[in-house]
Amino acid sequence: MIRASVALLVPAAGSGVRMGGVRKPFLELAGRSVLDRSLAPFLARRDVVEVIVALGTRPDPHDPVFMDPRVRVTQGGTNRFESVANAFERLESEAGLIAVHDAARPFPPAAAIDACVRLAARGVGAVAGIPAVDTVKRTSGSGVIADTPARDTLWYAQTPQIFPRDMFARAVAHCRAGGPTPTDDASMVERLGMEVRMVQASVSNIKITSPEDLAVAEALITGGFI
Repeated sequence: MIRASVALLVPAAGSGVRMGGVRKPFLELAGRSVLDRSLAPFLARRDVVEVIVALGTRPDPHDPVFMDPRVRVTQGGTNRFESVANAFERLESEAGLIAVHDAARPFPPAAAIDACVRLAARGVGAVAGIPAVDTVKRTSGSGVIADTPARDTLWYAQTPQIFPRDMFARAVAHCRAGGPTPTDDASMVERLGMEVRMVQASVSNIKITSPEDLAVAEALITGGFI
């Protein structure tokens, strides 16, 4: 078993184009920022020893999330991978596990976090997500349907995504050396042929990318689903 202290990396430097250029991590959601809600389940854990938030602009100094001494800020990159890599390079702890969670996902399920931590401590990568419920089509560049993958093999990937530290370090170095920019952290590790498993999360683990998503998030809170 790997020493199970956890360092959390939080990419939060997106431009928020689909939100009209609004800084999504600092949007208010029922009296708390999206970022505050995103980090709360992690900060409630004793094994989370360090949190690095990669921002594109200065943080809101009044946000209570920055009162926790484990939370620090670094400069985000021009894409998600660069933000995650920048945050990883700023780590000061010797945490054995590296977690990544999107700043714009305000409702990470505690049970999924715990399951991902336990899997990563056993030496494999772990990705929170939900099984696909829609039929997915693979198309050509012109939009012509090429095939229909079997739905029972497909998952929608979410975060957190948690990995043994050595595995994560190798994956970051490999992507730094070249190749297509990864769209999530698991895809970095997959390129090295290492084992990554899906962990059941929740449909409520939404990502705020549009005004409609914010409305859904508020409805989840007021409806008592969170």
